[in-house]
Amino acid sequence: MAHFAKLDENNIVLEVNVVNNNALDASNEEASGIEFLTQWSGGYSNWKQTSYNGNIRKNYAGIGYTYDATRDAFIPPKPFNSWVLDEDTCQWQAPTPYPTDGKSYYWSEDDLSWREITND
Repeated sequence: MAHFAKLDENNIVLEVNVVNNNALDASNEEASGIEFLTQWSGGYSNWKQTSYNGNIRKNYAGIGYTYDATRDAFIPPKPFNSWVLDEDTCQWQAPTPYPTDGKSYYWSEDDLSWREITND
C-alpha cells in the first residue's frame, strides 16, 4: 500500500488516498501511483506520494498541510505566528522549548510562553 496526497493549485493537501500495491510498478512506485490516481480521479493529476514513517518528504501529509517543492517536504499548518520552521524536520517549533518537568502545558501566544494546565 502506498499513500498519495491530492494537492490543490497552491500545493495544499486536500485529501490522502491509498493505492493498492497491485496497481503500482515497484520500479517507479510514485509515477505509477500518480498514473493510477489520475485515471481513477477522472484526470486530476496533482498528486505527491507520502509515507507514514517520514522516509519521503519529511512528514506524512495531512489535510491542510502544504507541499513545499523546494524542500520536497510536507509541512503542517503553522500553529502560532511566533513559531518557526525547523528546516531539518519541517515541523514548527515554539520559540522556547516545552518544559520537561512532567507537567502538562499549553502555549500562550499572548506572552510567548508555556503555561501549566491546572484543574482550577
